[in-house]
Amino acid sequence: MEPTPALTIRGVVLYRDRLDTAAQAALVASLRELVQVAPFFRPVTARGQQMSVRMTSAGAVGWVSDRAGYRYQERHPAGQAWPDIPESLLALWKQVVPEARPPDSCLINFYDAGARMGMHQDRDEADLEQPVMSVSLGDDALFRIGNLTRGGRTESIWLNSGDVLVMGGAARLVYHGIDRVRPGSSSLLPQGGRLNLTLRVAR
Repeated sequence: MEPTPALTIRGVVLYRDRLDTAAQAALVASLRELVQVAPFFRPVTARGQQMSVRMTSAGAVGWVSDRAGYRYQERHPAGQAWPDIPESLLALWKQVVPEARPPDSCLINFYDAGARMGMHQDRDEADLEQPVMSVSLGDDALFRIGNLTRGGRTESIWLNSGDVLVMGGAARLVYHGIDRVRPGSSSLLPQGGRLNLTLRVAR
C-alpha cells in the first residue's frame, strides 16, 4: 500500500502512524541486538560539550562527533565495524522514498527524559539531493522545524511512536531539532525514553 502523506510542514513530510504496534515492537527487538554489537555512546561536540542524547549507528558508515569534528566513519568509536541496517528499515525506505538511492547509514539516537537536540542541518552527507528518513519509537518528542538559514520563525509538532518523517527536495537542508521529550507518553520501551532512527545516503 502506498503511504499517504498526512501532513507537510515547510516541505517536511510526516507520515502519521506509518508503523503499527507490532512493527514497532519488532523493530525495537532488532535494535536491542544491534546495540549489543555497537553500544550507545554519548558524543561530544568539537568544542568539547557533551550531547544530551546517546547514539550509535548501523550500516557501512556511522556518524560520530568528537573534538575532531562531525563526520561519518566506518567503525564505532570502540573500534568495531557497525552492524547492518535492519531489513525492516531498508524495506520501509523503499516504500517511502522509492526514488532514492539505498541508504548506507542509520543513526540511532536515544533520548532520556530531559534530552534534546539543538537546531541543526543534516549536511555531512556527500549527496544532499538524497532524502533523510526519520522513524520515531517510544515517547513523544516535540520536533521544531526552521528555515534554510539559522534563525527566523519556526514551527513545532509532536512526533509519536510509529511516525515516519522525510526531509527531501527543497526541505532537505532545513534547520530542525528536538525541544523536549514527553516522558511516559508511550509504553513501547519498558524503561521509557525515545528512539529516533534516521536513514541517510552518507557517501
